[in-house]
Amino acid sequence: MSQITEVFKGGDKALIAYITAGYPDIKKTPEIAQLLAENGSDIIELGIPFSDPLADGATIQKASYHALQSGTTPELCLKMAEEIRQKIKTPLVFMTYYNPVLNYGPEAFCRDCRKAGINGLIVPDLPPEEGNELEAITKKHDIDMIYMLAPTSTEARIIEAAKRSRGFIYLVSLTGVTGAREELPPELEDFVGRVRQKTRQPLCVGFGISSGVQAKRIAATADGVIVGSRILELIEEDATLGSLRAFVASLRRSLDSS
Repeated sequence: MSQITEVFKGGDKALIAYITAGYPDIKKTPEIAQLLAENGSDIIELGIPFSDPLADGATIQKASYHALQSGTTPELCLKMAEEIRQKIKTPLVFMTYYNPVLNYGPEAFCRDCRKAGINGLIVPDLPPEEGNELEAITKKHDIDMIYMLAPTSTEARIIEAAKRSRGFIYLVSLTGVTGAREELPPELEDFVGRVRQKTRQPLCVGFGISSGVQAKRIAATADGVIVGSRILELIEEDATLGSLRAFVASLRRSLDSS
């Protein structure tokens, strides 16, 4: 059983927090990751900044651009992950597009991920049908390959992702890009239920979640929530990270009361 799978073993709802590695700066990333872990995050998702983040909305695009301008590279992201791992035991997941992995070399990338303490990998632009090579390499290095499904996913795609995902399945709450939203789609529960019929894998919902009320709603049908854009907004708004600390703690309380 992987460290990510262990998170879901007890039946508690998982809080997965996303941050862009290198934002607001390289030194701050490990500090933020530790804060997230100490305030109730069960898994931390580190985004490797990329120049063409097709799945990301304005907030994460801005953070990625800032991180790239500051000199953040995949190599530095690995160093940040290693520093984070020395401070906390919380599972770490890299979220990256395939091009940085390809440029680094899939075998070398997964090898170095494992050395740095990375437990899982999400690649938004790599569908299961094209993921055989990287999937085999991640298995070799004991890294969970986590596939994504959207409300528009066909039954065949759902079955394929359910069969091949490890750790959990990432459910995109809506058709579109990331970004904090005031409301989530009314058909979200139906989507989760449709996937639930095809798998026993943990299901975690991301894209658009920005409040404890939304997190609690999702927790009623899913196994975890993924929050990213709102976290990055709070990092920008309050450099002391006090607002971020309070927000993450409030999400934890909402999930624990669901």
